[in-house]
Amino acid sequence: MEKFRSFDEITRSLEKQETDCKAIVNYYLENIQTKAHLNAFVEVYKESALAQADLVDQKIAAGKAGKLAGMVIGIKDVLCYKGHESNASSKILEGYQSQYTASAVQRLIDEDAIIIGRLNCDEFGMGSSNENSVHGKTLNAIDESRVPGGSSGGSAVAVQANLCTVSLGTDTGGSVRQPAAFTGVVGIKPTYSRVSRFGLIAYASSFDTIGVFSTNVKDNALVMEVMAGPDEYDSTASRKPVPHYSELLHFDKRARVAFLKETIFTDALQEEIQQATLATIDSLRQEGHQVDEVNFPLLEYVLPTYYILTTAEASSNLSRFDGVKYGYRSPNAHNLESMYKKTRSEGFGNEVKRRIMLGTFVLSASYYDAYFTKAQRVRRLIKEFTENLLDKYDYIIMPTTPSTAFKFGEHSNDPVAMYLEDLFTVQASVSGVPAISIPNGKDKLGLPIGLQIMANSFKEADLYAFANYLLKMNP
Repeated sequence: MEKFRSFDEITRSLEKQETDCKAIVNYYLENIQTKAHLNAFVEVYKESALAQADLVDQKIAAGKAGKLAGMVIGIKDVLCYKGHESNASSKILEGYQSQYTASAVQRLIDEDAIIIGRLNCDEFGMGSSNENSVHGKTLNAIDESRVPGGSSGGSAVAVQANLCTVSLGTDTGGSVRQPAAFTGVVGIKPTYSRVSRFGLIAYASSFDTIGVFSTNVKDNALVMEVMAGPDEYDSTASRKPVPHYSELLHFDKRARVAFLKETIFTDALQEEIQQATLATIDSLRQEGHQVDEVNFPLLEYVLPTYYILTTAEASSNLSRFDGVKYGYRSPNAHNLESMYKKTRSEGFGNEVKRRIMLGTFVLSASYYDAYFTKAQRVRRLIKEFTENLLDKYDYIIMPTTPSTAFKFGEHSNDPVAMYLEDLFTVQASVSGVPAISIPNGKDKLGLPIGLQIMANSFKEADLYAFANYLLKMNP
């Protein structure tokens, strides 16, 4: 029987002195070794994790432990952790050792969480299947022939396979929610600016958020309340106060819920996902909640808007990786120009190069107004439409993904088909509002189905409470 499937279990065991932090870390280390073939971890911090566990055990004995004492966390390979390698699963950052720790990670450590290792992902967070990593693909523990989702595939599998208590991922257009749906765990994208991005290797700076994977809502909420809040190192981080999310999970009101007609009544949606979503809608109505069908006429513009803007930002952000100061430098260069060209050609993977070129194209003088400026205007319309809807309703629900986990290689030669996997998740990213994916049954092959819930900006407390309620309603 698997143990430590929730932080509450860990806390109870520590309080009864049935275990200690060192034993908990060793338990996860053994699991990681046993399931190493899943390729979730690209590096395990065995020595530093055990050393941290010793310190936390001492704090517990002295009655001075933080609120996350005993929680073992894996971090996506785009988050910096001082003294440890961070390479965004890319050859171009080969051997780069971080000189500082991301604010989100540091806040967890300050509350005595134990960082056990870094987790595999699509290169620079670009992908929906975890097939674009220099470290190789991560396998879905439910069916190893299928993808775990991306880009935070390693983070999702680490929680799914019980390799850590909780993990951190990042979500630019669905990279926490889609893997959460494919692996049957809980995954949240918070409001943009709710969590500091300091120490996050950037993909698209106006979209990037740091999210959380867990087996249950309470653990997720606890980690988010520790990470969130203002940060002197990130001027874009919101200064709004952070509620104690984990203490606000009781839900006892009648909710106003909208579901988007275009996301459910479409041929693009797998039939079993449609049935599971409609069953949840029926259950909500039976419980006395107001559930209305609404139209979202801008749905067809959400994905193009997202990809125009994110590739443009990626083109700008990734220009810093050139082989001059750190990371990979091509040994085949013979002058400065060839060093730049060869380093970037050899260091970046195909998907990253594709997005850099697309972004450079839409930012070029001849096409800037036709693409980038127009996409910014459409983004504003999508944001306004979504926020207006969330002024009338407490929540918007929809499937997290159009299909359950697909097989490796199924979309590898068709980038558009791969991009369409983000069809339902990008609305929250373009709008900047929080969204969570929770398990919502399984298809006929036993593959998990995800349900996505959106709320208005900085309404994470309401989002967590409603998600927790839905999980109890449909266990």
